[in-house]
Amino acid sequence: MGLFSSFDISASALTANRLRMDVVASNIANAQTTRGRLVNGEWQPYRRKMVELTPRSNQSFKNVLQAARSNTKPSFSGNGVKVSGIVEDQTPFKRVYQPDHPDADEQGYVSLPNVDLLREMADLNMITRSYEANANAFNSAKSMYQKALEIGR
Repeated sequence: MGLFSSFDISASALTANRLRMDVVASNIANAQTTRGRLVNGEWQPYRRKMVELTPRSNQSFKNVLQAARSNTKPSFSGNGVKVSGIVEDQTPFKRVYQPDHPDADEQGYVSLPNVDLLREMADLNMITRSYEANANAFNSAKSMYQKALEIGR
């Protein structure tokens, strides 16, 4: 593990969490959007989006665990996380009876986005805490390196 790899790990997590916050904000902003995209000539509601993260390391947990059990030094070097994609949630749309709505079907039902505001707020709270934890880890590493440089003076 390199001297400044802790900065890389924290920076990758900060970047990923910022993107996750942007996606949650987009979900909240479009929670009532009945015309999200045009598919085969018909409008579909906005579909909730989620960020998928994967580790940057090529080491699996199984390999690190086996190395720890055999009392050998694992060759694990944490590399942080990367965004592997932004995917759409495939849960069905909410159907609400509103016959006077311009997007109502023949029965008077409107398909609304599959965005649950309570879930989005809980996700945003979790993302914010994760962002804060990584910012604190970054600042702690910076402080330790500064103290180590002061010792060398």
